[in-house]
Amino acid sequence: MEKSEILKNLDKLKEPKILVIGDFAIDEMVFGQTERISREAPVLILQHSETKIILGTASNAANNISSINGGKVGAVGVLGNDYYGKVLIEALNKAGINTDYMVVDNTRKTTTKTRISGSCSQSITQQIVRIDRQTKTPINAEIEAKIIQNIKQAVPKYDGIILSDYHLGCLTENVIKTAIDEAKRHNKIIVADIQKDMEKYRGVTAITPNQPDSEKFLGYFINDEKTLEKAGEELIKRLELKYALITRGEKGMVLFEKKSEGNPLSTKIPAFNKKEVFDVTGAGDTVVAAFTLALCAGFSAKCAMIIGNLAASIVIRQFGCHTTNLDELKTELNNIKEI
Repeated sequence: MEKSEILKNLDKLKEPKILVIGDFAIDEMVFGQTERISREAPVLILQHSETKIILGTASNAANNISSINGGKVGAVGVLGNDYYGKVLIEALNKAGINTDYMVVDNTRKTTTKTRISGSCSQSITQQIVRIDRQTKTPINAEIEAKIIQNIKQAVPKYDGIILSDYHLGCLTENVIKTAIDEAKRHNKIIVADIQKDMEKYRGVTAITPNQPDSEKFLGYFINDEKTLEKAGEELIKRLELKYALITRGEKGMVLFEKKSEGNPLSTKIPAFNKKEVFDVTGAGDTVVAAFTLALCAGFSAKCAMIIGNLAASIVIRQFGCHTTNLDELKTELNNIKEI
């Protein structure tokens, strides 16, 4: 499918319904103007100007999907019974994300990353300090049972599933196994966005790791075409995948597709928009969101990779986690010459 065909069929991304299971969090961005040095201690006093709540981690993947398909996305994860839990649910609902399957855990903190930034008339805004509120221990048996029950209820209602693992305790082995088993039972596409512990995701449809995380898992550096092809072959075989999409930063992406015989078929594409990169935060969430939507919409894996690359090339122009939409994708696709 050439660029014109992708463009003609891009509206199909609005059709699939996607379920995101994983570690949900928010980024609280606090901004202020420098006023003076405190008399109490040698610290800066900021005059508060604005607070922004941004959806991060699995929340960012869900937000990217909702922005593209108009809110056909559900969330399965945990949050604390605290102030930021209410903020998270409100932010997810505002983004059009179904939170009926989220579970409150009274023993945990809602994962929140607070970034405090200051500016003055002579300088740009700069981050001063970051405060993390999170519980990293695995969810307990009671919460795990509720998550598993919600997965079983939700999976039949969706076309595809994303497992978004930021190693904050929601995706236990039992939760992962249930998600994979239910996806197979209902013939759903399931894609894992993972950084480590890849063995736990054996049997998913696809994974979307970056190159450094792939290297850590495989135990060797990918430094030429030979090791790249070897890496793809090992990922496909060891994890029993249909697809392995490795993101490679400024080197673009490479997709490996399982074949009935012989080594996996590999397809490489360059990074789009290398000249306007501002912040790569959350780009991986955007890739897995667009890639999964495209697979579920009936695009080939190669076209799904192109769409994922395209979406990432848009969001990296913004500060922090960001989303894109169909209109931006269409405009960007028309301007891309690398395809």
